[in-house]
Amino acid sequence: MKRSYFAIAVIFLVLLIDQVIKFWIKTNYSIGEGFDMMGLSWAKIHFVENEGMAFGMELGGDYGKLALTLFRLIAVVFIGYYLHTLIKAKAGFGLIASIALVFAGAMGNIIDSVFYGVLFSTSEGGQVALFMPAEGGYTSWLHGHVVDMFYFPLAQGHYPDWMPVLGGKYYSFFRPVFNVADSAITIGVLSILLFQRSIFVQQQEE
Repeated sequence: MKRSYFAIAVIFLVLLIDQVIKFWIKTNYSIGEGFDMMGLSWAKIHFVENEGMAFGMELGGDYGKLALTLFRLIAVVFIGYYLHTLIKAKAGFGLIASIALVFAGAMGNIIDSVFYGVLFSTSEGGQVALFMPAEGGYTSWLHGHVVDMFYFPLAQGHYPDWMPVLGGKYYSFFRPVFNVADSAITIGVLSILLFQRSIFVQQQEE
């Protein structure tokens, strides 16, 4: 299988799954709604939107949001160029897959940031968003919110009172809510970090 076809297949599959799930969430739930997956209290679909980075982290304000979207666009151009370079250099499939996952994940969240604000009505206030509403979207181009839905509160409670600073405070692990695009980026980066020896050795041998 050609490396270019392989990379395109990885990117297409991640983007398809990511956007189908986001579209379904947007058009069926309002913010804060969801359900337990397979009846498990620690594995939830919980619809939230964020204006910032992966896993719900934020860079506040309109200018912060615009700057982050533009940064994403610039970053994805560089990632795409690097992926193209790897394919031309006939790098190993493992490295190509990892970079393709990062590229697809970045693209998935860029689609939200660039287009969702004008394609959907608001999901706030108990409303379920409409696709292509007659009155227009909830914000302008480049200011859309990223849709997150996967939530895994594996453990929660309060820190022991004897602990300094944190004593008595509530904790929840794993607190961040994320999406398929976030997962693709994380898997791609971790694959490079954990398997860099085998990935780059294979590349040198080829």
